[in-house]
Amino acid sequence: MPLPYQIAALCYLFDDDGRVLLLHRSKPPNQSLYSPIGGKLEQANGESPTTCAAREIREETGLEVPMSDLHLTGIVSETAYQNETHWLMFLYEVTHPVSIDRMEFDEGRLEWHDRSDLDGLPLPQTDREVIWPMFWRYRGKFFMVHIDCTADELVATVQQPGDAPPV
Repeated sequence: MPLPYQIAALCYLFDDDGRVLLLHRSKPPNQSLYSPIGGKLEQANGESPTTCAAREIREETGLEVPMSDLHLTGIVSETAYQNETHWLMFLYEVTHPVSIDRMEFDEGRLEWHDRSDLDGLPLPQTDREVIWPMFWRYRGKFFMVHIDCTADELVATVQQPGDAPPV
């Protein structure tokens, strides 16, 4: 049976101390795990990935971030994540530090974490093994990676490295 394909934006926000904002999720997908804020594109409305990122930041943090302050850091595609869904995810970083007041909403609790905290947090396997290492390596640049989740071990194929020279 074919799996559905979902399109989403993930948003990486940092504070003045360089801590990253993570959502401790209370709902699926990735319930009880930590992930960047974000969500699915409103495909029926023809929403763009950047508009989705700005909307998700507003909905989940209350911040109004102009699209010009969003840097497209990466594109991640996943085949058969948890054998339920194929994903196409656009990763955006807000280009300046932010502060927020709202720390809890219906999808979970927002928490600031140092980069060193990530190793001890429950993260989705694809985030821990592929997405976070790629994000840190190519932060401020751009990368594209495909993750095949159909085998016992993840198979990640970098399709466009962020340090590739321009053509």
